[in-house]
Amino acid sequence: MGNDRVPVVIGVVLFVLLTPGLLFQLPGRKRAVEFANMQTSGISIFIDTILFFGFITIFLIAIGVHITSG
Repeated sequence: MGNDRVPVVIGVVLFVLLTPGLLFQLPGRKRAVEFANMQTSGISIFIDTILFFGFITIFLIAIGVHITSG
């Protein structure tokens, strides 16, 4: 077990940024993209889940982001 906390930090940051309705909602209720409307829908949750999975895969597996200590 190492002290590699970067994957956890990246996961938390992506989770917060991709929360539907916080920064943006894709698709929005009236437009394709709405910003800071604090609302959500089922399709918006699904799209944000796909985006989260894609970004976390790119950052953690493809690029191999990590920090080791000690």
